[in-house]
Amino acid sequence: MGARMMTVEGIGKEYRIGGPRSIDLRGGLKQNIDKLLNRGGEHFWAVRDVSFQLDRGDALGIIGRNGAGKSTLLKILSRITVPTKGRFTIEGRVSSLLEVGTGFHPELSGRENIFLNGTILGMRRNEVRRKFDEIVDFSGVERFIDTPVKHYSSGQKVRLAFAVAAHLEPEVLIIDEVLAVGDAEFQRKCLGKMKDVAGHGRTILFVSHNMSAINSLCKSCLLLDNGQVEAIGDPGHITTLYMNHNDEASSGSRDFSALPMSGDGVGRLIAMRWTDEEGATVDHAPVTRRFGLEIEHEVIQEGHSPQPVIMLYSSKGEHIFTTFPGIDRGMGYGKGRHTTTVWFPADLFNEDTYYVSFWLATWLPFKIHQIHENIMNIKVLDDLDSPTRSPSYAKIRGVIRPRLDWDVTAS
Repeated sequence: MGARMMTVEGIGKEYRIGGPRSIDLRGGLKQNIDKLLNRGGEHFWAVRDVSFQLDRGDALGIIGRNGAGKSTLLKILSRITVPTKGRFTIEGRVSSLLEVGTGFHPELSGRENIFLNGTILGMRRNEVRRKFDEIVDFSGVERFIDTPVKHYSSGQKVRLAFAVAAHLEPEVLIIDEVLAVGDAEFQRKCLGKMKDVAGHGRTILFVSHNMSAINSLCKSCLLLDNGQVEAIGDPGHITTLYMNHNDEASSGSRDFSALPMSGDGVGRLIAMRWTDEEGATVDHAPVTRRFGLEIEHEVIQEGHSPQPVIMLYSSKGEHIFTTFPGIDRGMGYGKGRHTTTVWFPADLFNEDTYYVSFWLATWLPFKIHQIHENIMNIKVLDDLDSPTRSPSYAKIRGVIRPRLDWDVTAS
């Protein structure tokens, strides 16, 4: 067993929602202190009684639905937020990447921000200089390295921020789900770099909705639900538990209109339902039948034209594909309510339960307005009449089972 790098004991973070926000200038000091300390409103625990230990070289994945407390926990461990209760100890330097642009001074250039971050980590200037070319090369922002960071796109910021965080040799690297901003190739580079970092004895905490990335990178996985640890252990087991624990997702239709508004307010998801070709609501489909996902969304603000984006995952959390209406259908939809249906062809899927995540996104410039993770699922069942069924009735391996054309030529 390696040296202990992190010990977390009973961490909790409480917030008050609502209640008085002002003081009475005519009142006495004691009266106002009592008013602020006992101001009423709802008490909300974003994180509660979280405990775990990590050794040198461990990589811990942290997963859970939106609002489960993942980001709050990372902010506590990054010393951005003070816990309400509990304590933690971390040995060595900590480098965190929690939000796009975190740790960057917008008026300083990329070059200046690299040296600033190194100084914050306690590194000497010549140490940062030795890593400088490697950081710039990894980030791919060489042309803009002397440009103020405020002029960077969100993708450029996250590329440079990850390169800085991973290359300045922290003992503990904390990464939130900001890598979703980057393209697929950059995400692969980041995962490769994190594996390399862990392989050199450094410790990683990684929040992601990408279950295959969690399974690939992490030695263990922690599932948060309503701020508490629901399970911790082998990544394969925990990610499967997470994909299967959302009972609401198992229904054939869901109404999201009553949920609290999330995202930036540009638009929102209203409802979803699975449908067969006759228009009936279903919660399962045979492999031989076409089925659809009907999506109702609303664009609230003028001047925006976002599209629904659907990501499909297997029961093991493997990202199968991403689909959206496409530029041939226009770049999006203006203010008002819109209903679209995405159709999944027959003889494509293997028998399994498939899970849906939803984005409402604008493409130019790219902006995600709302995210719902793991919100719907459908069971695809085998069919005795399926032409892709195994003649021996053994289960066919693989995530999908497409019916393909075979040309056979006799010799």
